[in-house]
Amino acid sequence: MSTIFHSSSRRRFLARTGVLAIGSALPFDLAADAAAKKKEPVIDIHQHIHYHARTDEQMAAHQEAMGVTTTILLPSGRPANTASTHQGIANGLQAQAGGNAECYLFAKEHKKHFRFGACAVPDASDAAYEIEKYLKLGAVIIGELKFGVECDSPEMHTIYRLAQQYEVPVLMHWQHGMYNHGFDRFYKILEQYPAVNFIGHAQTWWANIDKDHTDQSVLYPKTAVTPGGITDRYLSDYPNMYGDLSAGSGLNALTRDEAHARAFLEKHQDKLLYGSDCEDIFGTVASGKCSGAVDIQTIRNFSVNKQVERKLLYENAKKLFRL
Repeated sequence: MSTIFHSSSRRRFLARTGVLAIGSALPFDLAADAAAKKKEPVIDIHQHIHYHARTDEQMAAHQEAMGVTTTILLPSGRPANTASTHQGIANGLQAQAGGNAECYLFAKEHKKHFRFGACAVPDASDAAYEIEKYLKLGAVIIGELKFGVECDSPEMHTIYRLAQQYEVPVLMHWQHGMYNHGFDRFYKILEQYPAVNFIGHAQTWWANIDKDHTDQSVLYPKTAVTPGGITDRYLSDYPNMYGDLSAGSGLNALTRDEAHARAFLEKHQDKLLYGSDCEDIFGTVASGKCSGAVDIQTIRNFSVNKQVERKLLYENAKKLFRL
């Protein structure tokens, strides 16, 4: 576990990288506070600590550069060589992401601008205990659940019941053939747990905005979108289903068909949430390497009006997470 950084080391980092404005002598929380007063708030519901060895300093600087004022850190479960982790492939959420303790400690140290989630390999013997431990400490979400399990397995039902008990959302990474199997029958879970808010994320979730998406092995389709896919119906038909706009999958869903994206954002303006889920250290569109920054820009460009933009970047998450 890396050491939580202090203001002096952060200043050295910023001076070295040039990611943010040079010359700030304020501690992290004060600098972020000052910047937040000059811009509209943005909530990022999907970020990771130690993402592909990114340091704590780099992650915090990245979030500031994107203009994010509140970040939710999603932890990984503890390493396990089981079928549900594809014999270790999914450890660290397949991204070297930090676990519950790392997210909790960082968020506790920087509680003005960071929140944390709780996560565990669902079929681990202590999964429920591990998740509940961090829910009791203040975790605001369960996830990111990115494991090779059936979405309606007994182990997952245990997690859904915890979410119901602690009144927190569940964020699931849907990826055909790899993570969270049974997307087409997930409606049964939505109906069984109407008090639990679920957040869909990743390739299979976003590919299925398209009614004509039939080959589930295609994870990043580029064709025009025909409205009415499974994802579109889940968002329309179930009050407890939300969508996470993060990562390349979310960005691809918007950019593959601009006309559809504008209509989709307007239609589901109360159900979609901004997340970054990007691993770079820059946090800017100009770098050409930050999908999170491009996602913010795309949401602003494709929103039909300012009200929709603010819902997607801030208000929906504020309401859902009671921030």
